[in-house]
Amino acid sequence: MLIALTGGIGCGKSSAARFFEAQGFAVRDADRIVRENVLPARDIIAAAEARWGCSVLGAGGELDRAKVAGIVFADEGERRWLEQLVHPRVEALWRAEVAGGPAGDWVIEVPLLFEAGMEKGFDFVITVGASRDVQVARLIARGLSQAQVEQRIASQLPLDYKLKSAHAVLWNDGTPAFLSAQVAMLAAGFEARR
Repeated sequence: MLIALTGGIGCGKSSAARFFEAQGFAVRDADRIVRENVLPARDIIAAAEARWGCSVLGAGGELDRAKVAGIVFADEGERRWLEQLVHPRVEALWRAEVAGGPAGDWVIEVPLLFEAGMEKGFDFVITVGASRDVQVARLIARGLSQAQVEQRIASQLPLDYKLKSAHAVLWNDGTPAFLSAQVAMLAAGFEARR
């Protein structure tokens, strides 16, 4: 089974993914693929430099992710340009890994699943949600300013849309143990379907 794990920024997708992995699911993180495989690619760097100039490059010629984030979260057109460049490559990479990997249940953590229109390519979609206050507190704890938090939340589809569009919801305003228990219940349901 191919399962998408999505949700709003700061809602706890990565925590849920770790709990799925502990339940024996193969888990892949689309954001990690972006960081490790897509953004370091020479053609992506060249395209970004051609569009935004050398100011987005670090000392070693790599993309400065903070500078890129400053551009794309301040301008929706620039964000869409980057997403159109990056999303197809990310999807191709994790799909190749699933196709070449062991048979079984896979959980793919895709923060922008609905924004990229990828939800139809999955057997099951899970959205992780949290209250706005909890989201904001978590993001500020990560070192983002209030303005950056608002930019990033506004750049995604409303959480309500993601919650209503999912097959299942994990609510993450509580403790890690509560989230883990929700994941265990879902995992048991998947096991029962086999």
